[in-house]
Amino acid sequence: MMIHDPFLIIVILLAIEVLVLFLSQHERTRGWFNFIPPVFWIYFLPMLAATAGVLDPGAPVLSMITTYLLPASLFLLLVVIDLKAIIQLGGMALAMFFIGSAGIMAGTVVSFCLFKNMVGAEFWAGFGALSASWTGGSANMIAVKEALAVPDRVFAPMVIVDTVVPYVWMGMLIACVGVQAGFDRWNRSDRKVVDDLARRAKVDVVTVRLTPGGVVSVLAFAIVGSLLAKDIGTRLPVVKDIVSPYAWTIIVVSMLGILLSLTSVRRIEKAGASKIGYYILYFVLTAIGAKASISNVGSAFILIAAGFLIIFVHAGFLLAGASLLRAPLFLVAAASQANVGGVASAPVVAAVYEPGLASVGLLLAILGNIVGTYFGILCGQFCRFFS
Repeated sequence: MMIHDPFLIIVILLAIEVLVLFLSQHERTRGWFNFIPPVFWIYFLPMLAATAGVLDPGAPVLSMITTYLLPASLFLLLVVIDLKAIIQLGGMALAMFFIGSAGIMAGTVVSFCLFKNMVGAEFWAGFGALSASWTGGSANMIAVKEALAVPDRVFAPMVIVDTVVPYVWMGMLIACVGVQAGFDRWNRSDRKVVDDLARRAKVDVVTVRLTPGGVVSVLAFAIVGSLLAKDIGTRLPVVKDIVSPYAWTIIVVSMLGILLSLTSVRRIEKAGASKIGYYILYFVLTAIGAKASISNVGSAFILIAAGFLIIFVHAGFLLAGASLLRAPLFLVAAASQANVGGVASAPVVAAVYEPGLASVGLLLAILGNIVGTYFGILCGQFCRFFS
C-alpha cells in the first residue's frame, strides 16, 4: 500500500536518515560505510521505497521539503566558514585548487559532448550538478540540482557516478604517495611551500554543544536567512531557461552566508550550526531520493565512464599546473581530493602525503563548498549550450 500522507512520509524519511547516520557512527557498523558513504544510502533507500511503491514519489510534500529547507541548510553551512584561514594558505595552494576546478569544468563539458548521444542531450543539467559536486561537495550538487531543475531520472544515475568515481580516484591518489619524492625531483618542485603551509594552515577547533535552546536559535536564524534570500531572489530578473527565481535564491543565500561569515555571526558554530545544516541537508536528500526511481539508473554504467574522462582531464590540468608553478605532488593530491572528494576525504589524502598537514586539505575542500555551486551552475550552462 502506497503512503500518501505528508506526515507519515516525513516520519519515514526522518527515520531513514536517523538510522543511516546512527549505523555509520556506531562502533560495530561504521565499517560498512567505508566504501559506500552514508550520503549514498540516505538518497538510495528512499528511492528504493518509492520504486517499491511504499512512498508516493509525486507527493507535494517532497517538493516542499526541498524548496524550503535547502536554502536554510546552505545558509548554515556557509555562515560558519573561515575565509581568513583559507586565504592564508597562500597563492600556490589556492592556484592549484582553482586549476583543478577548471579541469573539472573543462572535462565535464568535453565528456558531455562525447557522451550526450549515448545518454541523451537532456543530461546537460546532470553533468552540471556533477561538476558542482566535484568542485565543491554534496551540498553544492544538491543546490545545483534544484537551481538547474535537473529531472530526477537524470539526477539518480549521477548520484551513483558521484559515489563510484571519487572513491576509485582517492585510492589512486593514495597509491601515488610512493612516487612523491621522485615526482618532486623531476618537477623541480618548490618544497619550501610545504614548510610554509605548516606555519599557515591552522584550523580553529570549535567546541560544539547542542542544546534545545541553541538548536531553536540556529533553526530560527536559518529560516530568517533563507526567507530573506527567497524574497531577494524573487525580485531579481529572470533569464528564461537559464536563471529562475529559485536559482537566484540559491545564489543569494550562498552569498549571504559567505558575507555573514566575515562577521562575528560565524560564532553561531558553537551552537552547532554546521552540524544542524548537514542534518537538514541530508533530510532534503531523502526527499529528492523519494522522488526518483531505481529504474532510471540504467545509464549509470555509461556515465561512470564519462566520469572517469572528467577525472582524466582534471588530472591533466593539475599536472600542467604543477609543472608551471613547480608545485609539489602534495598540493596536486590535496587540491584534487579537495575538488573531487570534499571535506570528508581531502584531509585524509593530505595527511597521507604530509603528516600534520591534514588542515590544508580541509581548508581547500571548504573553499570548494564556497565556489562549487557557482561553478556548477556555470558549467551546466556551458553543457546546455552544446546540447
